[in-house]
Amino acid sequence: MEMRGITKCFPGVLANDGIDFDVYASEVHALLGENGAGKSTLMKILYGMYQCDQGEIYINDELVKITSPTAAINHGIGMIHQHFMLVPTLTVAENVALGLPSSRGPLTDLERVTKRILELADIYGLRIDPDAYIWQLSVGQQQRVEIIKALYRGAALLILDEPTAVLTPQEVEELYVIMRQMVEDGYGLIFISHKLHEVVEISHRITVLRNGKKIGTRPTKATTKKDLAKWMVGRDIEFITSTKQIECGQVRLKIEGACCNSDRGTEGLRNINLELCSGEILGIAGVSGNGQRELAEAITGLRPLTSGKIYLEGEDVTGFPPGELTARMLSYIPEERMRDGIIKNFSVAENMILREHHRMPFSQRGILNSKKIADHTEGLIDRFKVKTPSQKTLAKNLSGGNIQKIILAREISRNPRTIVAAQPTRGLDIGATEYVREQLIAQRDKGAGVLLISEDLDEIFALSDRIAVIYEGKIIDILSRDEYSKEKIGLLMAGVTSQKKAIA
Repeated sequence: MEMRGITKCFPGVLANDGIDFDVYASEVHALLGENGAGKSTLMKILYGMYQCDQGEIYINDELVKITSPTAAINHGIGMIHQHFMLVPTLTVAENVALGLPSSRGPLTDLERVTKRILELADIYGLRIDPDAYIWQLSVGQQQRVEIIKALYRGAALLILDEPTAVLTPQEVEELYVIMRQMVEDGYGLIFISHKLHEVVEISHRITVLRNGKKIGTRPTKATTKKDLAKWMVGRDIEFITSTKQIECGQVRLKIEGACCNSDRGTEGLRNINLELCSGEILGIAGVSGNGQRELAEAITGLRPLTSGKIYLEGEDVTGFPPGELTARMLSYIPEERMRDGIIKNFSVAENMILREHHRMPFSQRGILNSKKIADHTEGLIDRFKVKTPSQKTLAKNLSGGNIQKIILAREISRNPRTIVAAQPTRGLDIGATEYVREQLIAQRDKGAGVLLISEDLDEIFALSDRIAVIYEGKIIDILSRDEYSKEKIGLLMAGVTSQKKAIA
């Protein structure tokens, strides 16, 4: 497949500027770039979700017009989305057959579909039960279903969009095995990832985009992670890790036997016991959906406990509203920054003082002090390197990375004693990620206790002094820096204890 001179404009934004990109049979071609570099736009054009303003697409040297995902599939192009496109209440076979004509006319022919699924599963090591319902499957198994769907439809070129984002280390290795087998069989794969070590390990060539332009393409063997990072961002990037030997101080946060319900009414947390000390980063590792959100919301007063206690610096704060916890110097960097972290239609300045707007010096007797707010905001914009036209700009008009910097500036400038950071770098490019991690380590070094909840295992390993693994709402082990390894944490994330038994 070859894309030539692809250009795509949105109002006020040149998303793709004359980009050339190609993929050969039997190769993995990685696509790298910061947020907003144009990767997703380029792939959506290839998959027929957008139409380019200029440029051409060739498949096997033949000029083609891809006007929809259906047209892309007909041309042998499949896409594995980061958020899977599966119907939870249907079986694997029913999901694969969905939308395809049946050999039996109006009747489904699931026996034929099942037989082909088993053939594909055998060839590529995609262990899956065709009769299992999607809701019964792990995230890794659901991804296999998406791959089988694409192969069943005859895809010869697969786009994999952040395919490892929600997988355990063992599932990532299994995905690599599948990808290598597909390459051997002549498939072309486009691999999109923010994780440089993955790109270096699995790809044959790497193309980097920056600000909608193609910077260049290199053979993977001819580059390094440091070179790629500089290529992406345009400057040297330090890969932040926390190696300082810590000395834990007083207990900042203590959780005793905490239980709460999930949004579905099921058990979200099951008898959680944790202690977070000053001067440490305690990482919470786990596959998505195992109680991380419930834990963060329970600590910050956004979700009531059904039983158990929460203490801040020895004080029982169970059931306290968020405002009371804020007054006790608890800061929260939420997972859903657009929903819980900012008010989209407020200005940068207004979002910067959300926590303290009712206190001196920002207000007196209910009247806001515009001069104090402006001075405070200007200082934070400068200190936290927020890129904004002005402090009066509405938050919704900024990039994800700059919105995250606003939240970080607001929460950290308060000099908190306890910080709950939930997925603090999710969706951020390498430059913004570097900055956020630096700030969390700096707060740890100042004596704050930082609870880092992240599904990015590389982040957990880079920053954590201790790691607690959460599985189905339970903390199943807590390991110190000299005890943990990727293999051990990966098994625990899958619910396997050191005795090799799955958690009941």
